[in-house]
Amino acid sequence: MGMLDDKVVVVTGAGGGIGRDIALQCAAQGAAVVVNDIGASVAGEGLDSGPAQQVVDEIRAAGGRAAASTDSVSEPVSAGRIVQAALDSFGRIDVVVNNAGILRDRFFHKMGQDEWDAVIKVHLYGAWHVSRAAANHFKEQGSGAYVHMTSTSGLIGNFGQANYAAAKLGVAALSKSIALDMQKFNVRSNCIAPFAWSRMIGSIPTDTPEQQARVARIQQMTPAKIAPVAVYLASDAASEVSGQIFAVRNNEIFLMSQPRPERSVHRSEGWTPESVAAHAMPALKSAFYPLDRSADVFCWDPI
Repeated sequence: MGMLDDKVVVVTGAGGGIGRDIALQCAAQGAAVVVNDIGASVAGEGLDSGPAQQVVDEIRAAGGRAAASTDSVSEPVSAGRIVQAALDSFGRIDVVVNNAGILRDRFFHKMGQDEWDAVIKVHLYGAWHVSRAAANHFKEQGSGAYVHMTSTSGLIGNFGQANYAAAKLGVAALSKSIALDMQKFNVRSNCIAPFAWSRMIGSIPTDTPEQQARVARIQQMTPAKIAPVAVYLASDAASEVSGQIFAVRNNEIFLMSQPRPERSVHRSEGWTPESVAAHAMPALKSAFYPLDRSADVFCWDPI
């Protein structure tokens, strides 16, 4: 018996990297899988039906059930067709894994509107469109699970990724909202911040020794290490897990914090700009967060 027997799972961006391994492991655990991928470049350019079909062929060769989808997540109509592919091929939908993504890295002061829009549309709008298309089906059947890919670029920070970071932090907020709004229908929603070497991460600059060392660490971490957590969150074994953010790095699994009040100050007469400067900020300053990046917080080698 597999953990996902009789379930139908949609995995977006499943033609390679993390999505491919999630799709393969879902199928190995008994799920029927819709393998969605438009076959674009890392920057989101071009179309190719080959990657999705290759993963479908792998699943079928291993005795599993799968169907290919080459629709884009970034528009509501095409995202709806991804969910419809699950209904047409397998009669239902139980899990959505929002994994599709692109990168268009550039320092904020050099970033163009097109680079901002393209990344937000795939990551944040894409997660919204596919999740929304599945929501009524989950509500009517009284069950369902969402697994969204977020990133420490948004949760912590990174250079040159304002578009990606904003989208990925938005995905974490979207996931929490889904978890709150749909808990009464027995629908769960969680996030994974993955550390893994993939085609998309392969675009990280390696211009400095520091960047080269960072990439060397990431290359030790394969996409297959992310899949077990995704499969678990998709399964009924995770029935009491919702609204959480996990990070997965090689053999490490982290529960990530969520914003909560850290410290407070109070003046019974209220505040003026001068008293904020003289009292509030000095009192709070010891709890300020430094301008950390993901690599500063996860500064030890993968285990």
